Amino acid sequence: MRIVLRIFAVIIIAAILTLLTQVGGIIFLISLIIYPIINRKINNSIARFGTKVASFIILYLTCTLTIVPIIARQYDRVPLPMFETDGLRPRTTWTCILNRNYVRTSLRTTTFNVARKMQQQYPGTIVNYLDASFPVGKNFRIFPHLSHGDGRKIDIAFHYIDATTLLQSSTTPSFDGYGVYEGPRQNEFDQQAICKQKGYWQGSIFPGKENDHKIFLFDEPRTNALANFFASDPVIEKIFIEPHLETRLGLTNSKIRFQGCYAARHDDHIHVQVK
Repeated sequence: MRIVLRIFAVIIIAAILTLLTQVGGIIFLISLIIYPIINRKINNSIARFGTKVASFIILYLTCTLTIVPIIARQYDRVPLPMFETDGLRPRTTWTCILNRNYVRTSLRTTTFNVARKMQQQYPGTIVNYLDASFPVGKNFRIFPHLSHGDGRKIDIAFHYIDATTLLQSSTTPSFDGYGVYEGPRQNEFDQQAICKQKGYWQGSIFPGKENDHKIFLFDEPRTNALANFFASDPVIEKIFIEPHLETRLGLTNSKIRFQGCYAARHDDHIHVQVK
């Protein structure tokens, strides 16, 4: 019975790691090879467990930083930077650690070009990217997204103003860039309400707090420029943003559209997709 439980635990852990990181499950199974050696060398159960966890983390990080990028090239996937580079950075380093920062080469080039243009027009601006895609596979979707499985999509955070200093901010209200919504005003079209009437739920797993809007203000000029810079690039196929923000920001490019009620709402970020 104990063996069955151990096998079940291994399957569950591998499945969770695969769901979160794509390659973590395989790396975990590989790390099991050295566990018997650890069992023989270390008698203390706590130290033994800690050593096993540490060995997996070391193996995972080593593979993520060295081997995975090489394999990803076979799928025309390249990683976006882990740290700020030419005005582009992940909103959280966890995006890179969990292998959610892979895109097609064309999308990487475009994203860097947009970041540089933003810095030229608004000096000091940092473009924060959110989820992109996993490194391999044709349609291995990133949870909880309905897409983001082929390297052609990336989410980009809105720009904000520090409500205290009224200066442009380089960060976002939430730790991952999602969940703090710039909802419709009284006189704006409320697509979210229509979707709710149809029975769709479009919320975030990690919703923001009510007072986040007192700390950060939505930066309309920079977000407008961000969307238009992406839309003007020939390789971009479509950009998703909520209708009320499309109107408020004066976005008229035909590539910019509503994503549909079945997908997550897009008034906390924009979704960019290449052809």
